[in-house]
This record gives sequence, structure tokens and C-alpha cells, in this order.
Amino acid sequence: MDANAVAKQFSEFYYNVFDTDRSQLSGLYRDSSMMTWEGQPFMGTANIVEKLTNLPFEKVQHKVTTVDAQPSGTGLLVFFTGLLAVDGNAEQPLQFSQTFQLQQNENQTGFWVSNDIFRLNYG
Repeated sequence: MDANAVAKQFSEFYYNVFDTDRSQLSGLYRDSSMMTWEGQPFMGTANIVEKLTNLPFEKVQHKVTTVDAQPSGTGLLVFFTGLLAVDGNAEQPLQFSQTFQLQQNENQTGFWVSNDIFRLNYG
């Protein structure tokens, strides 16, 4: 498994779905998944998707600037940094970082998110 190739493919899929219809991310999480969003913890698919779909903005566009990945047990540890254009404000994007612990599906044809940590980075 090429960790960097998987991380790049995951980032393209995840952020495209996030930017177009966050509710469709539910297939990437499980009931044992944990997410920390700006210091707030959420556990389980329903709680995570509820948080993501109720964020206080209508439109968002992610631009990933760095991707780091390492094999970790039966999965991958992936760290992204990038820029967020929120509600069309491309002139003043927000900086973000996000870390995922991805686990390989039982049939080994993809990954699911066991852990997800998101932070805005203030200058």
C-alpha cells in the first residue's frame, strides 16, 4: 500500500464530498468513530454527521496544501493542512489542519475514519 497515494485519493474524495454535500460523509464513519472539531468531541456516525451538517456556513471550499501519511497498524495516519474559503470569501481564506486515522475495511477495498481531528489555525 502506498500511503501517500491513498492519502491523496482520500483527500480528494473527502473534501469534494464535504464541499458539495456533507451529509454524504456518513459512509466514511462508524459508530466507534471519534471526531474532535475545534476541541469539541463527537462519537458515532450520527453525532459526527449531525455536527458536520449543522456547521454555521452554507458554502465551503477546501484547498489542501500539504499531505503527510504514515502506515499505522492496519491503517493510515494522515495529516492535512490547507485553506478554507467560507461562504464565497476566497480573498480571506481560513487556514486549517486535519488529522485522520484511517482503518482498512474488512474486505480491504477502502478505508473508514476511526479518528478525525479538525482545527482552524489562527495566525
